[in-house]
Amino acid sequence: MRTRIGAARRPAAVLLLAVAAAVMATAALAYSSGATAGVDGKIIAVGAENEYADLISQVGGKYVQASAIMSNPNTDPHSFEASIAVAREVGDAQLIVQNGVGYDAFIGAIESAVPSGARAVIDVQRLLKLPDSTPNPHLWYDPATMPRVAGAIAAALSAIQPAHAGYFRANAAAFTASLQQVAAAIASFKAAYPGTTVATTEPVADYLLAALGADNLTPWTFQDDIMNGVDPSPQDVAAERALFTERKVKVLVYNQQVTDVLTQSFITLAEQNHIPIVGVYETMPEPGYDFQTWMLAEVQDLRKAVADKISSEHL
Repeated sequence: MRTRIGAARRPAAVLLLAVAAAVMATAALAYSSGATAGVDGKIIAVGAENEYADLISQVGGKYVQASAIMSNPNTDPHSFEASIAVAREVGDAQLIVQNGVGYDAFIGAIESAVPSGARAVIDVQRLLKLPDSTPNPHLWYDPATMPRVAGAIAAALSAIQPAHAGYFRANAAAFTASLQQVAAAIASFKAAYPGTTVATTEPVADYLLAALGADNLTPWTFQDDIMNGVDPSPQDVAAERALFTERKVKVLVYNQQVTDVLTQSFITLAEQNHIPIVGVYETMPEPGYDFQTWMLAEVQDLRKAVADKISSEHL
């Protein structure tokens, strides 16, 4: 159990300035020639979160050397702080995929500090044409998001290595086709359990819950406060407690990567009232998962909770 330190849309000036200063201090030595090719001519690519790095790897295949900045399931992504090593990794990249909506603002600070005409950047927020005011930054949980990102990655990689464009496009198409199993599981859940009432601690999986046809009864203000490390109002806390004590919900969905005393109290309250619990993740669990199997596992865990009252706090 860990206490949240930061916030999802955390444009904290101290963080961004610290990152920029660190990068500028090493920029002259590290990036004098801009982005460079990887081993054996592979494209160096970076995903700000490991779900995006995994997608880069699936689309880029043998022609790409992909790495993730945030991949530790025991780390709160909202409070991540970049290091000199991260700055070097970003500075060397020929392609970067970042979430946007302020979720990984440190990447933008590094990119601005070390500009490169050889670097392609896919900002998922911009790709989806979402405003900065988008309340929920966990865009990869929307089933419509990753196929579009895969297409954008294929196009970006093709621009860097045109000779392999057909390969990249085929891999992107294969990725999208592989999501049909996830789509089928979502459709099956929605048909079998329409309007399933759920409670959440924060909006990590809200896009997925909406696709499943679930009815999230947790006040948005409560979710937003927990996500951003703010103490919820007494009224919202009371409303959340009532969801369990009055057994208004079928399942509690909570952010498995970030808990504090308050969120743990709701987990305990759900257990006391025999309400199953499902833990969801912000970064893809490793090892053993790719994006598709991760999303499928989340859907299957929700189904087990609703159909069989089985809790799945960990993948």
